[in-house]
Amino acid sequence: MNAVREPRRAPEPDKTRRSGPHKVGAWREHHAWSLSISLRRLGARPLGTLLTVAVMGVALALPLAFYLLLGNVQRMGEALGRNQTISVFMKPGQNAGMAETAASALRGRPEVDEIAVRTPKDGLDELAEVQGFSGALQSLDANPLPFVLSVKPRAGLTADEVARLVDAMKNTPGVDMVQDTGSWRQRLDALLGVGTRAVTLLALLLGIAALLVVGNTIRVDIMSRSEEIGVLLLIGASRPFVRRPYLYAGAWLGFLAGVFAVVLAVVLELAMAGPIGRLTAAYDGSVSFGGLPAWLLLAVPFTSAVLGWVGARLVSAHLIHRMASA
Repeated sequence: MNAVREPRRAPEPDKTRRSGPHKVGAWREHHAWSLSISLRRLGARPLGTLLTVAVMGVALALPLAFYLLLGNVQRMGEALGRNQTISVFMKPGQNAGMAETAASALRGRPEVDEIAVRTPKDGLDELAEVQGFSGALQSLDANPLPFVLSVKPRAGLTADEVARLVDAMKNTPGVDMVQDTGSWRQRLDALLGVGTRAVTLLALLLGIAALLVVGNTIRVDIMSRSEEIGVLLLIGASRPFVRRPYLYAGAWLGFLAGVFAVVLAVVLELAMAGPIGRLTAAYDGSVSFGGLPAWLLLAVPFTSAVLGWVGARLVSAHLIHRMASA
């Protein structure tokens, strides 16, 4: 009697074929392929890609323009308002010794940078140079002007610190009146605070708008390739494998839009160079204006690329999940 033969087993798969290095190599190859194919797909429809990049670029350039304007307003305020001299008028009848004593007391305060004592004769000479006052001053029997202390606050003081310095000057013995533009400084600080908050909110809203633009572009691309995606899912392709080219497409759109926004911002700077130069000359160079910092111009394209990737990730994950579940 013949022995019953056992069924022949299939050979076990060679596990070494799918080792770690081979998986990493395949993963890297697919990323490189996705990077190139996504760029080629964008180049295959130049008009649509150009419109998407232009809309996103303009949206991203607006916060840069407002940031440039806000920074220059802040520089102008620091030059004209924050370090403006405060005039301290002594009481009538005070002599030079009393004025110097008050000046010495104020020089010891950390908020004070420099103090100059102006005599009544200095004030009278300044009035004599003003047209129409010379004749009236010659008829005076005595000089009615008091000693004046010209106090220059230390650079970088806030409005509250300057206000405390003004209060200390008013309480100094022999001081009659303090003339200061503290209210103007407070208004400037409030205006800059509102501007900073507005620029931040504007950048946030326009960033969301750019994300939605990328998301809609990727949605249209995925819907136009629904049959191709369905075949890939049917033969066992994973969802990350399918959506990877679309993620790179979103990153490409964001990066190109960021570059376009930087170019627009630089063009705006060049267009404003002439008027800014004339304004600087009008203030004898005391007001300095600057452009956008280099780190910001470099960060915009990469930040925009991240926004594009996020927009593509949200849309592609939702649509491919719905296709896989159908």
